[in-house]
Amino acid sequence: MKMNLTQKIIYNHLDNEQKKIFLEKNGKVEEIDIKIDQTLTHDITAVMAYNAFEALELDRVKTEKSISYIDHNVLCTDHRTSDDHLFLKTIAQKYGIYYSTPGNGICHSVHISRFAIPGKTLLGADSHTASSGAIGMFAFGGGGVEVARAMAGLRIKLNMPKIIKVNLIGKLNGGVNTKDIALELLKKYSVKGGVGKVFEYAGEGLKHLEIPQRMTITNMGAEMGATTSIFPTDEITKEFFKAQNRLEDFTEFVADEGAIYDDEITIDMSKIIPLVACPSQPDNIADVNDEKFKDLKVSSVFIGSCTNASYGDIKKAAEILKGKKVSEDVELTIGISTRAIFLQLLEEGTIAELVKSGARITEIACGACDGIGGAPVSKGITVRTSNRNFKGRSGTVDAQIYLVSPEVAAATAITGKLTVANDVMSDVEKLNNILEPTEYVVDDSEIIKPLDLEKAKKIQIIRGDNIKPLPLNTKIPNELTIKVSLKTKDNISTDDITPNDANFSAMRSNIPEISKYAFSRIYPDFVTRAKEYGKSVIIGGENYGQGSSREHAAIAPMYLGVKAVIVKSIARIHKKNLINHGVVPMTFKNPDDYDKIEISDELSWNNMDEALEKGIISIKNITKNFTFEALIELSEEEKEIIKAGGLLPFIKETFKEA
Repeated sequence: MKMNLTQKIIYNHLDNEQKKIFLEKNGKVEEIDIKIDQTLTHDITAVMAYNAFEALELDRVKTEKSISYIDHNVLCTDHRTSDDHLFLKTIAQKYGIYYSTPGNGICHSVHISRFAIPGKTLLGADSHTASSGAIGMFAFGGGGVEVARAMAGLRIKLNMPKIIKVNLIGKLNGGVNTKDIALELLKKYSVKGGVGKVFEYAGEGLKHLEIPQRMTITNMGAEMGATTSIFPTDEITKEFFKAQNRLEDFTEFVADEGAIYDDEITIDMSKIIPLVACPSQPDNIADVNDEKFKDLKVSSVFIGSCTNASYGDIKKAAEILKGKKVSEDVELTIGISTRAIFLQLLEEGTIAELVKSGARITEIACGACDGIGGAPVSKGITVRTSNRNFKGRSGTVDAQIYLVSPEVAAATAITGKLTVANDVMSDVEKLNNILEPTEYVVDDSEIIKPLDLEKAKKIQIIRGDNIKPLPLNTKIPNELTIKVSLKTKDNISTDDITPNDANFSAMRSNIPEISKYAFSRIYPDFVTRAKEYGKSVIIGGENYGQGSSREHAAIAPMYLGVKAVIVKSIARIHKKNLINHGVVPMTFKNPDDYDKIEISDELSWNNMDEALEKGIISIKNITKNFTFEALIELSEEEKEIIKAGGLLPFIKETFKEA
């Protein structure tokens, strides 16, 4: 069988029986059950993940490497965030996990530099884990409890994705970034068009793309809902590993000639122009030079995030800003992706040039990307190089977020309006001469290595008073009469469900506390109603739960008594998180039924056990006196997880039986 990259990695991580079936069916299987080599968490998702892992009562993680990153909320406004960091440090020491300290860098940027290995699998408690696909890794996001499962050495089940081959030809023009390729793909596929797909890149154009440029593309694949994105390894990959002093981890990894794909598209990079994602969805794409932006007054610019804060991105922005000043009407904030890159730019004098221009350098962290610092003014226009522009994502609920490349962001900071690099520098093509270093600064002193088992056994886990146990669900009743506590619009994000700024992030380890704010930015009466009803159901539109893998968006409603969600369509990771916490995800068989249901309607069913097996349920709307059908599309294991009340009790039962 001729295999593409995705099939090769999947095949290599199946057990012998599955490998046999995979070959017999020429890769056309419905479900895969793969071994996970590496896991990652960050401080927002980690506490729930390690609470779950603790409950399994194992001495040590069973993966090749597991890494705990502190990168999202390093803004310690009180003891809660600091307590969480100490808890995560002692957990790492106890269970054989690498610990990347606050200030060492953004998880995806550090991971691809120091840990990612071609041909390996990576499951991360963050949707942008797919970033590591830039070096040929099958890397995908999931919830914290699912990561705990992988750390316990158990396999992870996925629906076999469709594999889309993306041929890249030509070369980007100066002032154009691979961010613009990602935005072009979002224009083509939308924020839900990548669901159930892997985007696999190929073509002669790859020789013009360095690893951080490829990482921008794999990172933004998450915004299409893709399972992951992946590049082959080549001489450029090899040079990246050499520059990171990790040449021993490099492996040549390419698709077989004649490999089959489910679909194929071609993108001529020479025809890509600077694009912008307008508020408030990443697929709301326009040309930066569109006449409609001529009077758009920008109040703040952020250059940073795991998407576009590499060495090359910052150097190009600095070149555009060199000898110029940031507009007096604009606040320019720059967050560099890793401590190592910051040191390199510092030694070269690039940081000094940025500061001279009027830029403000923030902590080496996710920061402004997810609303932790750098929040714009009320009703402000903010231009950012990050990956999401959902309402409230910046930390200011009524701000409007525009997503662009670092080149456009730097030019915009100078003029105070959306501007391409050509408009502020005479020779934009020289930006293409800015390349990644042939030798990076390598300093792993801020990555604390695991202790040996005997020393680890003596570690006492330090748990702050804000860290509460992971709440558990109970099996959904076979017969239930239940009220609708919420009806949402299309494209509800996990940011909408559990807000994401510094204040809310400090509550991440305390579900009873954070649940008080579920949907608070858009549906402020939800919590009161959910508590009043006791048990309830949420009705949703298209692409419910898009965005971050943050499983708090599943746990908080569950804690408030939500037993099921019935939606037009649902994002992959959020669906999995709901299942993992015992909440039944359903989709309307007839989407028009969505319009017939209102908040406080009373719904009933009397055959949930049978429905879980058949995959369809009949639900009566008692209030409106009509009956509708909903699909319950679950794998055999997912049915058992729902019956157990969630993944954690299911795993514990599995261990007990073993």
